[in-house]
Amino acid sequence: FSRYFFVDLDANKLDALKNRCRASPLHQRVECIVEDANTAVQSIVDRIRAYDRVYGTSLNLAFLDPQAFELQWNTVVSLTSVNRMDLIIYYPENALNRAMKPSLRTPRATRVDRFFGSATWRDIYSQWQTKPRAIGIHRLLIDHYKGNLAKLGYVKQADGVPEDEPLIRNIRRGPLYRLLFASKHEFGLYLWREITRRDVHGQMPMLLDGTGTYVL
Repeated sequence: FSRYFFVDLDANKLDALKNRCRASPLHQRVECIVEDANTAVQSIVDRIRAYDRVYGTSLNLAFLDPQAFELQWNTVVSLTSVNRMDLIIYYPENALNRAMKPSLRTPRATRVDRFFGSATWRDIYSQWQTKPRAIGIHRLLIDHYKGNLAKLGYVKQADGVPEDEPLIRNIRRGPLYRLLFASKHEFGLYLWREITRRDVHGQMPMLLDGTGTYVL
């Protein structure tokens, strides 16, 4: 990439990141911004669009990696105004498990509402509670989230394809979060699937064939 924007509200964390970046030969391309990413996003988008007007359409990737619910849907919408902007989005599964019931009892807008961009998730959650739970709530909510991304011009992904959404677990194998990917071009999704098929060591998973035998 020709430019990197790293944003965090915690100045100490950004100082630590700056120290790491100085070890890279690309450190002059890095800009660290001490600000809430939800407010910093528009100025970054404006700079990218100004670049595109002069030099032509750029290729961009936004990695939206909050600690929990800090990411707001409006931030995603701002980023999608850039013509070629791929997204890797942190989906806080574990944090949602703790927050959804209390949020459902709160009439005012909550962090969960701002994450999904509306209160529609409440209807999905309420209906899920009253029906046989053959499908997990996160499958329904992720498909809803991806449907909203499709309305913004991103490639419509098939519902219920968990291999597109790497699940990160804790040491006890409990689910922590998922990573969602969105691109306005099919080739972006192809690249994501090629990457996520392999583990951190580059190993592809073994799969069971019809006879119960593991195959590569």
